[in-house]
Amino acid sequence: MEPSTPNSAVPVIERHRSEAPATPAPPGRERTAKGRALHRALRAPRRQPTLTAAAGTLLLFLLAALLGPLLWGPDPTRVDLGSVLAAPSAAHPMGTDSLGRDVFARFLAGARISLLVGLAVTAVGAVLGGTLGVVAGLARGRADSLFNWLINTLLAFPPLMLAMAVAVGLGAGTLSGVLGLVIASVPWFARVLRSEVIRIRSMPYVESAQLLGASRTWVTLRHVVPQVVPTLVIQAAAAFGWSVLTLAALGFIGLGPPPPTPEWGSMITDGLQYALSGQWWIGVFPGLGLLVAVTAGSVLADRARDILDPRGSYDRI
Repeated sequence: MEPSTPNSAVPVIERHRSEAPATPAPPGRERTAKGRALHRALRAPRRQPTLTAAAGTLLLFLLAALLGPLLWGPDPTRVDLGSVLAAPSAAHPMGTDSLGRDVFARFLAGARISLLVGLAVTAVGAVLGGTLGVVAGLARGRADSLFNWLINTLLAFPPLMLAMAVAVGLGAGTLSGVLGLVIASVPWFARVLRSEVIRIRSMPYVESAQLLGASRTWVTLRHVVPQVVPTLVIQAAAAFGWSVLTLAALGFIGLGPPPPTPEWGSMITDGLQYALSGQWWIGVFPGLGLLVAVTAGSVLADRARDILDPRGSYDRI
C-alpha cells in the first residue's frame, strides 16, 4: 500500500473551488443598493437647503420667463391710454406704467431677456475663456507671455466699463450688450482656468505620466480637463448673476435693448420718475425680480464652490 502524499487531496479541492461558477449577488442586495442611492437623492434637498432653494428659484424664474405668454396674455408692448398708471389689481397684478402697458407682462418678458442673455453670456464665456485658459496653462515661453499681456490688458478695465465701451461703440441694442458682456467675461474665465491648469500641471501624478512617455494630448484629456471642470462650473455660476446684473445696468443707462423692448434695467429707469409721486410698482417689481435672480445666482455659486472645491469645506450628501 503506497503512502499517500500530504498534498494529494488539496489540489483537487482547490481546483473544484476555483472552477466553481461565481454566484451572482442576491437581488435583494441590489435592491438595497438602489434604495440607498434613492435615499441619498431624496435626502439631498434636506442636506443642502440653501442650494435647493437657489436652484429652485432660478428654475422658477426661467419657467415663468419661457412660459410667460401662456401664463399671462396681454402684449407687453401694447399701449392703453385708458389704463395709465393703474395700481396693482386683479386685472393688472403689477399695475400699469405711464403708457398703460401691463407691468406683469413686461416683467415676464424682461425676465426672459435677462435670464436667457445671462445663460448665453455664461455659456459662451465659459467655452471661449475656458479653452483659452487651458491652452495658456499648458503653453510656455512667448505664448504664455503674450496671453498674460492680453488678459492683463483686458482686466485693467472694470467689466462694466468694458461692456459699456463695446455697447457704445456698436450702438445700443441687445446684440451689442451681449457682445460686450461676453468680451468682459472671457478674461475672467481664462485667468481662473489658466491658474488651475498650472496648478494641476505641477501635480506629481501629472509629471509622472509625462515622464512615462504619455503625450501632452493624453495628459490634457485624461488628467487636466476633468480636474478643471469643477472650477469652470463655479466660475460659470458666479458669471450668470454678474451677467444678469450688468445687463440691467446697461439697460438702466440706456445702452441695453431699445424701447419698447421690456427689460428690467430700463423698467427700473422708467419707474424712477414716478417713485416719489406714489406709482412705486413701475420700478419696484422689476427691481425685486433682479434682486432675487442675482441673489439666487450668487448663493448658487457659493454653494457650488463649497461642494465642488476640494480645497474648501463642503458638506457631503
